[in-house]
Amino acid sequence: MPTLYFSNTLPYVAITTLAMIFYKQLGLNNAEITFYTGWLYLPWLLKPVWKWLVRRMANKRWWLLVTELTMGTAFGGVALTIPTPSWLQGTLAFFWLMALACVIHETTGEALYHDTLSEEKQAWFAGIRSICHRLAIIFGQGVLVMFVGNLQIIHRNSISLSWSFTFYIVAGLMLLFWVWHLFAIPKWRDENQPNKSLRQLGQQIKDTCGIFLAPQKRKEWVMAIVFVTLYAVPQGLLSKISTLFLIDAIHRGGLGLSPQEYGLVQGTIGVIALGIGGFMGGLVISRNGLRRWLLPMTWSITFPTILYVYLSYVQPSSLLLISLFVFIQQWGYGFGFTALMLCIMYYCKADLSGRQYVLGTTIMSSMLMLSSVLSGYLQLQVGYPTFFILVFACGLLTILTTFFVKIDSSFGKHEEENES
Repeated sequence: MPTLYFSNTLPYVAITTLAMIFYKQLGLNNAEITFYTGWLYLPWLLKPVWKWLVRRMANKRWWLLVTELTMGTAFGGVALTIPTPSWLQGTLAFFWLMALACVIHETTGEALYHDTLSEEKQAWFAGIRSICHRLAIIFGQGVLVMFVGNLQIIHRNSISLSWSFTFYIVAGLMLLFWVWHLFAIPKWRDENQPNKSLRQLGQQIKDTCGIFLAPQKRKEWVMAIVFVTLYAVPQGLLSKISTLFLIDAIHRGGLGLSPQEYGLVQGTIGVIALGIGGFMGGLVISRNGLRRWLLPMTWSITFPTILYVYLSYVQPSSLLLISLFVFIQQWGYGFGFTALMLCIMYYCKADLSGRQYVLGTTIMSSMLMLSSVLSGYLQLQVGYPTFFILVFACGLLTILTTFFVKIDSSFGKHEEENES
C-alpha cells in the first residue's frame, strides 16, 4: 500500500531534517543540534531487535496501526510542548518516541512487503515504494519548510507559533493516514514464524559476528570494514552540517537561506538530484559491474565537497549558483552511495540468511550516526571552510582504499550480460 511508505517517510524526515531547522531557528548552536538529533538515529541500529519483536508479538496489521497512531501522537506532542518553558526536553522526548515508532513501522512494512508479495510483484512495487519515498521527502523538506517560512512572514517571525502550527497539521495528516489504514489494511492471519527465543537470537548474532574471526576471511573483512568506515564517516560529517550551513546566518559563516529558499534548494532540487544520481548509479553498475565504477563513484561522492569549500569562503548571494552546487553535490551523493551499498552486498553475498548484510549496514549506520553526532562540535571549533576541507581530506582517504578493495569484475552486472 503506497500510503504506508509515505506515512513512514514523513516522520523520518521530521527527525532527520525538520528537527535540525527547528532547533536552529530556536537558537541552539550546531554542536547542540547535531548531538541531540544525531542520537535519534539510534533506534535504527537496533533494527534486528525490532524485526524479532514484530515477528514474535501480535500481527503486522496491529503493529502498523499502533505505530502510526503513536507517530501522530508524537507530532502532536512536539507541537504542544513548543510554546512551553520546557520546550527542549519536551520536543526531544516526543522526537525519541517518534523515532522508535518510525523504525518499528518501517520494519513491519518491510516484513509485510516480503511476506505477502511474490518476487514479481515485489519488483513491480519497488518503483512505487521509491516514488512515495521521494514524494514524502519533497513534502517534508520542501513544502513543509516553505510553509513554515510563509507562516513566519504572516505572523511577523513568530518562530514558535509557526512550527507548533505546522507540527499540528502533520499530526492531523498522520491521524488521517491511520484512519485510512484502519479500514484499508485487510485483516489477515500472519503465517506462523519460527518461535525464536532471545537466546537463539543472541546465538545468531554471535554466529554472524564469528565471520570476522575466521582466518581465511579476516583480512578481506578488515579491508571491507575500513572501506565502509572511511566511506561513511565523511558523509556523516557532511549530512547535518551541510543543512545547517545553508540556513546559518551570514555573519556566522553560513549562507543565510530563508526557510522558503531552503525548501526549494535542498528540499526540492536536492531531493530530485539525489534520486537521479541513485538511478544512474544503479544503471551503470548493472551494465559494467561494480568493480569498474567503484573509483568513479567514490570520486563523485567526494569531489563535490569542494563546492561547499567554495561556498563557505565566498558566501555567494546568488540562489541560482547555490541551487546548482547543491544539485551537483546531491547528485554525486546519490550516484556514489550506490557503490557503498553494493560493496556491503558483495561481501555478504555468501550469507543466504541476510544476517551479515544486516551487520554490514549496522556498521555503516553506526559510523554515519557517530560522525554526525560529533560534526557540530568539530565545525564550531574550526569554522565552516576548514570543516569542509577536512571532510574532503577524509574523502581522499576513501579514494585511496578503493585500490585495495577486491571485488569480482562481474559483480553487479545484469544477468543477461553475464551470460553473454
